[in-house]
Amino acid sequence: MPHVALVGYGRFGRALGTLLEAVGVEHRALDPVADIPEPLRAHSMPELLEGAELVVVSVPVPQMRDVLKALRPFLTPEHLVLDVGSVKVKPVEALTEVLGAQVPWVGTHPLFGPLSLAMAERPMRVVLCPNPLHPEAAPRARRFYEALGCEVIEQSPEGHDQVMARTHALTFFVAKGMVDSGAAADVPFAPASFKALSRTIETVRADAGHLFNAIQQENPFATQARGRLLAALQAIHRDLESAPAMKPEQARETAGHAVPGLEPAAPAPREPREHIDELDRELVELLARREELVRRQRRAQAPGNEPARTEALLAVRRAWAREVGADAQEVEAVFRAVLGSGLR
Repeated sequence: MPHVALVGYGRFGRALGTLLEAVGVEHRALDPVADIPEPLRAHSMPELLEGAELVVVSVPVPQMRDVLKALRPFLTPEHLVLDVGSVKVKPVEALTEVLGAQVPWVGTHPLFGPLSLAMAERPMRVVLCPNPLHPEAAPRARRFYEALGCEVIEQSPEGHDQVMARTHALTFFVAKGMVDSGAAADVPFAPASFKALSRTIETVRADAGHLFNAIQQENPFATQARGRLLAALQAIHRDLESAPAMKPEQARETAGHAVPGLEPAAPAPREPREHIDELDRELVELLARREELVRRQRRAQAPGNEPARTEALLAVRRAWAREVGADAQEVEAVFRAVLGSGLR
């Protein structure tokens, strides 16, 4: 793995540094305002780039061009510059303008953030935009991300931003609308459909709420996506307002009829065994995440009274089992097996 220079040590730069440290990749960071651990801190551009092969620019998209211009005098054709912005058209334009054909570069977007890294969520995916000016740069970037355990998806900058406008940008837009309208306030009870939305809102708040303006304003396709959504919602609103109130006999006649655009999909018949297999797959994925978190805890936690810790942990799990109506003793047996396997 090459030595990595991190330009910017904000939320994502710090999280990426943690990931690099976990897999043993040597790296340094430079950020005039961030709190960087002294062993990792570079005090100048030359010090940052000394011995580095990969340069990861992790700064807000509006600052990208100025940061690249500050970097440019210290870069050589041996460096590979990656950006990690949530949009790609504008960063790639800046990379083309400042670095051009002289310094290899690739636009990338890691589809994970500090929260998902902290929770050891998998898979980790990265969108990579191949650069025709430097055909060898994309394979180098792919090897770097794959060595970190990431799945790599190749896409053009325009294709990336179009997908993000219809997904990432709209998710943030709807989440903020619900928060501002009061719909996301705590309620004493809620249906499952709202709980799913609530989890999305909390993820947006915790993981990347600070990205809201950049995602909306720096993506050239976001305005159009928001406009289409608003037009569709306004049309639905008008239809509901203009529809006459149904009489009881009309309600009986229309019962079970599908709402246009919301026709229920008939679920394919499934045997209980198939549902069990699906749940078991989820359990395996959760155990893999747990194993990674346990490794991190072991590195950070001082030795202590392990038997006492184990009994305290099991007591909490038994209480959780009783809360959901599960057999507390069976749940304890499962966790004793998990702890006995080393996933303590």
